[in-house]
Amino acid sequence: MVERVSYTEEAAELLRRLTEIHGPLMFHQSGGCCDGSSPMCYPDGEFRTGNADILLGDLDVAGLDQPISFWMSKNQYEYWKHTHLTVDVVKGRGSGFSVEAPEGVRFLIRSRLFSDQESEALGLL
Repeated sequence: MVERVSYTEEAAELLRRLTEIHGPLMFHQSGGCCDGSSPMCYPDGEFRTGNADILLGDLDVAGLDQPISFWMSKNQYEYWKHTHLTVDVVKGRGSGFSVEAPEGVRFLIRSRLFSDQESEALGLL
């Protein structure tokens, strides 16, 4: 099975710390407002998803009891459906809406195009 979203070890370390503070978490990939296209991290359920959103996957982070869901709007997904997303972390203050903002770091998405084999497995070809 091809995953659409993964994370770096640096992101996993931050997610474990943030879970200790905020409890279970979730991501919603920002559509360009406020902090550009940064993934926004919230306490699980704080950001309301609906019919206009798609679940890209669940991040199973070692040491956490619950996977972290990763959501994106369906409209934005149409632009990103051919890419694999990796949640990473960089120094610098991100959006005030995302739980990592006070930590002096921000989540960042790194992307790459799916290979032909991955695209075929996902039904994109």
